[in-house]
Amino acid sequence: MQIGMIGLGRMGGNMTLRLMKAGHKVVVYARSADTRAALVKEGAIDSTSLEDLVQKLGDGPRAVWSMLPSGQVTEDTVQTLSGLLKPGDIIIDGGNSFYKDDIRRAKSLTDTGIQYVDCGTSGGVWGLERGYCLMIGGPKPAVDHLDPIFAALAPGRGDIPRTEGRKEADDRAERGYIHAGPSGAGHFVKMIHNGIEYGMMQAYAEGFDILKNKASTDLAEDQRYDLNLTDISEVWRRGSVISSWLLDLTADALAVDPKLAKFTGDVSDSGEGRWTVEAAIEEAVPAEVLTASLYARFRSRVSHTFGEKLLSAMRFGFGGHVEPTETH
Repeated sequence: MQIGMIGLGRMGGNMTLRLMKAGHKVVVYARSADTRAALVKEGAIDSTSLEDLVQKLGDGPRAVWSMLPSGQVTEDTVQTLSGLLKPGDIIIDGGNSFYKDDIRRAKSLTDTGIQYVDCGTSGGVWGLERGYCLMIGGPKPAVDHLDPIFAALAPGRGDIPRTEGRKEADDRAERGYIHAGPSGAGHFVKMIHNGIEYGMMQAYAEGFDILKNKASTDLAEDQRYDLNLTDISEVWRRGSVISSWLLDLTADALAVDPKLAKFTGDVSDSGEGRWTVEAAIEEAVPAEVLTASLYARFRSRVSHTFGEKLLSAMRFGFGGHVEPTETH
């Protein structure tokens, strides 16, 4: 299949490489000519503008995937593409857009005949090697048409054992991607995924902070333990009920530097945590852990704990996220 890819950053660039490795032709666009050139060397087709990208995709149905940050830049890109594409063509937003924006955009494109697909994409900087977990929303015909693209990006079954008792005929979930529902459903599922991620990361951060501070001189001498956090993270990875990829990343970070000296603990939030809490309020669902984990990130910008350094280390590990260079 042929597809256009707009936004060639940490994820968009690696997704392009993974698609080409699977035999798909990818027309790429980014403002930086150097960024495009690096992928052209790997076999991508260069384009110098959105107009050029659409033209090089040839006859329809054409598909254009946007991997841009949520907000105005994505809004402007969808608007521009809506004037360049034809009925039957497909726009895919694979960034972290707010699901209500997806619903609005899909409705606004109804009269044009252009189909809109939202795709929550998880995998971070490891997706090229591991594949991407995809949560897809939009009309079934468009999603079905794009299935070869989704299948190439997804991890596949790999060596993960099948879930006992699972009898669903649709095996896409087992291969790492789902059609979650109509417009906005994909990004809604991804939004909750990221809200849960906040909570899991906060639990690890707080637990390791308690372990570290067990050596505090504020405690009675016979109750102090100088614990080896590197070994603890390693042993928990092996057979423990709290093992996870996040714990793997924690162990990696502590093995390199047990003090996490390169991290300040100034932890950003990318939006999905806030939206998750807003959704919980709208649905009157108590979400104490997820809400507290969001507020902990706000607090981290005032003063920092070892646990918050660990949050920064995990964010860097899975997504390449760097801490802000300015103080708040």
